[in-house]
Amino acid sequence: MKKHQIILDCDPGHDDAIAIILASNAKHINLKGITVSAGNQTIEKTGINTLNLVQYLNIDVPVCLGVEKPLIRPQQIADDIHGESGLDGFDFDPLTIDFDSRSAIDFMIETLLHTDEKIIIVTTGPMTNLALALKIAPSIKQNIKEIIFMGGAYGYGNVSPAAEFNILVDPEAAHIVTQAGIKTTMVGLDVTRQVQVLEPIIERMDKLNTKKSLLFVKLMKAFNQNQKKVFGLPGGPLHDPVTIAYLIDPTVLTTKHVSLDIDLSKGPSYGRTNCDMFGYLKRPKNAYVATHIDVDKFWNLIEGSLK
Repeated sequence: MKKHQIILDCDPGHDDAIAIILASNAKHINLKGITVSAGNQTIEKTGINTLNLVQYLNIDVPVCLGVEKPLIRPQQIADDIHGESGLDGFDFDPLTIDFDSRSAIDFMIETLLHTDEKIIIVTTGPMTNLALALKIAPSIKQNIKEIIFMGGAYGYGNVSPAAEFNILVDPEAAHIVTQAGIKTTMVGLDVTRQVQVLEPIIERMDKLNTKKSLLFVKLMKAFNQNQKKVFGLPGGPLHDPVTIAYLIDPTVLTTKHVSLDIDLSKGPSYGRTNCDMFGYLKRPKNAYVATHIDVDKFWNLIEGSLK
């Protein structure tokens, strides 16, 4: 099977960390680089978190820092969920590696303009970096095979009644990306809320007794504490790795081709991903939206990666 060429744009973040593990392990994925966005914490902290993960997991890829703030909105972070560091719960060794000299946007543009194979862009945070890359160099579109993003919901949000965090942080960026005319798949809260890291899952992964399972268990315990405190959940939804799981095994998700629009009204539905699931508006279909997830397959993929 031919390998997927991917760039992972993320904002670690506990669930981003597990997405990185999956992407670096999968035999059918060639991870070309990791670009970093602000979101779960400031860019300074998500950047350091990414370096810590890459060093701990011994991943040999460029790590490129993105922009500090959304296109228009004030910066918003999720320190109530991910803590002061953005990746609370694990003590990493001192860093001996550094960022690539290129910015996230320059890396995206350069890589996409000089590739022999089309590349899949996976975003698990706000889409500011990708939106700017598309605006600065529109010709990169021809070399993007697909955009898979964790964000949004066709149901209800997690930071407002209407909006999901990654989209609400930078709705204008999400609008640019989803209207770019590129094949797009939305992995939203409707499916990611179904993969909660309940105690039996932590016990199952703890039994693996590997370097990666140790990281998983410690991070997820801290993640769960904050999820319970903020949302009253018994286990945190492991949002971001669902994007990579879908790439590894497309049967993990069921998707529906629909018209998708980002609400930019700045009213109470600002940042909502309006998914026309029944075709009411008769608009062109521009996104595949995840509607169902095979939970057992997902956890089997996580377990296999942590082994």
